[in-house]
Amino acid sequence: NSMYPADFIYENLMIETNIIHAAWRNQVKKMLFLGSSCIYPKLAGQPIKEEALLTGALEPTNDAYAIAKIAGIKLCQAYNEQYGTAYISVMPTNLYGPHDNFDLVSSHVLPALMRKCHEAKLTGSPNFTVWGTGTPVREFLYVDDLADACLYLMRTYNDSKIVNIGTGVGVSIKDLAFEIAKTVGYDGEVVFDTSKPDGTPIKINDVTYLASLGWTAPTDLNTGLLRTYEWFCQNYQ
Repeated sequence: NSMYPADFIYENLMIETNIIHAAWRNQVKKMLFLGSSCIYPKLAGQPIKEEALLTGALEPTNDAYAIAKIAGIKLCQAYNEQYGTAYISVMPTNLYGPHDNFDLVSSHVLPALMRKCHEAKLTGSPNFTVWGTGTPVREFLYVDDLADACLYLMRTYNDSKIVNIGTGVGVSIKDLAFEIAKTVGYDGEVVFDTSKPDGTPIKINDVTYLASLGWTAPTDLNTGLLRTYEWFCQNYQ
């Protein structure tokens, strides 16, 4: 987001514009558009309801991506309104799981911490470092649960209203780091580099609407971390 804002906004706009229009031209009956919880205002009320969209300023560090995703939502809604299509939009929270990106430069917080912790264990390092104060609160959804939710909604949902997908449960980055250390079996010190940015203070999806539609996430964080770490160890080399 920070290094490639032009790529983020251009490529996402091109992907969604071409695919959504092509779907309509080719009479696709049902389509699902994946947004992101970063579409919501930086200071949205917590947990974030679907109605918070476009009610405030975005987080500046990822606004290029967010603007592209918001445009995709509006495209789906416009085609539904004008052409009677059934294009639905879902907003997943932070994802993790097998096949994640574990690169230390370009990955998200959970896989980055897992790799850092694993390598600290391998090298016998007395500590590993976490960016920021550890106080921000985030929500994490196991990737297979997202797939299950998407399939469920494709089979049962036809409304233009966007749908949050998540667990509705937040965890501080500090607690996440300790939970990862426990999962990895690392008994060194967790150090917080407070010179690094924290980002948005808290971000949790309100999943009340999704629950009312009949779906809730089945995988808790501990179980998801164990499955993710097992895959990571098998594929570390």
